[in-house]
Amino acid sequence: MVRGTLEVLLVGAKGLENTDFLNNMDPYALIICRTQEQRSSVASGKGTDPDWNETFVFSTSDDVTELIIKLMDSDVDSDDFVGEASIPLEAVYVEGNIPTTVYNVVKDGEYRGEIKIGLTFNPEGHRPDEYS
Repeated sequence: MVRGTLEVLLVGAKGLENTDFLNNMDPYALIICRTQEQRSSVASGKGTDPDWNETFVFSTSDDVTELIIKLMDSDVDSDDFVGEASIPLEAVYVEGNIPTTVYNVVKDGEYRGEIKIGLTFNPEGHRPDEYS
């Protein structure tokens, strides 16, 4: 088992289903890697095509098979679930880096838009500039 850090670049989303009928929704992302969860900033008023350009770092190992991104709409009373993307991690453990890629956002088995994510895995004891 190889341990290391997984860097997740949350670029943005497109074509999300609008859960606010009167206003633009205020989306944010919950990024879940096994038991670790991190939250993006709220893209206030950005509606169905938010941009974040935020990076999140998780401690992980290559036996973690997927990353879950849950997209939410921030509301005053309770936040609405917009959809989620399941991102397989096997390729990033082998390649070390997956360039920004578009993944489908799904809710109740139906397409609800897309999210753009970049991934980098840095094994413990390996410095990124080691082979430069």
